[in-house]
Amino acid sequence: MRIIITGGGTGGHLFPGIALAAALRRQFSGCEIMFIGTQRQLDRDALAGLDFRKESIACMGLKGMGLAHRLRSIASLPKAVLEAARLIRQFQPALVFGVGGYVTGPVLLAARLLGVPACIHEQNAIPGLANRLTARFVNKVFVSIPGDYPFPLKKTVVSGNPVRAEILAAAASQRAGGQPFTLLVMGGSLGAHRINMLLLEAAADITAKLNRPFRLIHQTGAADAEQVRAGYAAAGIAAEVAPFIKDMAAVYRQADLAVARAGATSLAELAVMGLPAILIPYPHAADDHQAANASYYVAGGGAKMYREEGLDAGRLVAVLVELAADADKLAQMGAAMRRMAVPDAAERILADCMKLIKK
Repeated sequence: MRIIITGGGTGGHLFPGIALAAALRRQFSGCEIMFIGTQRQLDRDALAGLDFRKESIACMGLKGMGLAHRLRSIASLPKAVLEAARLIRQFQPALVFGVGGYVTGPVLLAARLLGVPACIHEQNAIPGLANRLTARFVNKVFVSIPGDYPFPLKKTVVSGNPVRAEILAAAASQRAGGQPFTLLVMGGSLGAHRINMLLLEAAADITAKLNRPFRLIHQTGAADAEQVRAGYAAAGIAAEVAPFIKDMAAVYRQADLAVARAGATSLAELAVMGLPAILIPYPHAADDHQAANASYYVAGGGAKMYREEGLDAGRLVAVLVELAADADKLAQMGAAMRRMAVPDAAERILADCMKLIKK
């Protein structure tokens, strides 16, 4: 059996696709997988070392761009569809599966024109433009969390968000004990400048007010890594700083609390790990979808949400110190996060995909 998975542009799109590919390999040992992504460096880095065929097509996004960019994007679409069709004809997949991002549009449209079954997965509580458009002609639409989506009800399934196998394994193992209170800070795969600067301002105060050993693990993104590393060192704070953390499973196991953006894939991973979180949604996310993502986990009791524009270092220190000092509250929030997790999301999706292929 052969499957094409398409998507990219952010880790939030790529990682569910990688998790789905791994689940396919577990269930069907001879399954061949092609991943069609964007030409961005992030895609190449995230997919490096994975043993399935990797291709990219040249295309451009539409949303949030100026008129000239949109016209160029529309003009490039026929060529992108033809390139996608060439790859599909060559690979002969039983199914094409889209995980989001503008690259999925041409690939799913080519699949439709060639009569190949196609599905999409929407990670966010408010769908992206590519999925809103392709939902009209794909066979099945999978969504991560319950909600009111602009998709046809008949073909929409609440499946959860596939989480990578190594994170599922970490969730099943016992957290290493005897370490200092550990705060994990992550602004998504590209980092978050405002969160980075807030933590630099707040870290010394947190250390002074906690009255217990304190450690930081901070994924900064490439732009701020050196500044953040130097700032923590100058303040005498024990911190592990990296532009991008490949082995998230290892750091999740060490963390007691996370400060994070509210990307859907990060939230799915935090939920599987039972890791309570302070969520600071990206204020410029399309349709404010990160705030909508965060609201689901806040309503479920697993997280607290603060808007970036209303948050300063003093407020962040107060919240962090309050939670770090209240082990019972952290345990309750962690349990709530775990109740909202869907660790078998990939298997749920595959079960429906196999029915579609058999038809």
